[in-house]
Amino acid sequence: MTTISAKSDVVTLINVFTVEPANQRRFFDILTAATESSVGQAPGFVSASLHRSMDGTKVTMYAQWGSIDDYQAMRRNPLALPFFQEALMIARFEPGVYEVVRTFAPGEPN
Repeated sequence: MTTISAKSDVVTLINVFTVEPANQRRFFDILTAATESSVGQAPGFVSASLHRSMDGTKVTMYAQWGSIDDYQAMRRNPLALPFFQEALMIARFEPGVYEVVRTFAPGEPN
């Protein structure tokens, strides 16, 4: 389960993919298959959440990794490579690496 906390040492990747609305479901399925078959078993993988835009033009993956080195090692894994190649044939990719600075919830002090 994804836990978002400024006290966590995980590396957060927020990757936004732009797709044609007709390809959103296919793209979502590619990322799901990649995560279930190889990415999710990679050392350092913590969690991932997939989001799809209501207009069909975006898919966003919020992923947490133990370190940026863990993520980079997964990207070099030959088991994951075919999924990435297929995904990039139908989507434009805007990656981002982040750290959580602050979270907000009802009733929490400022």
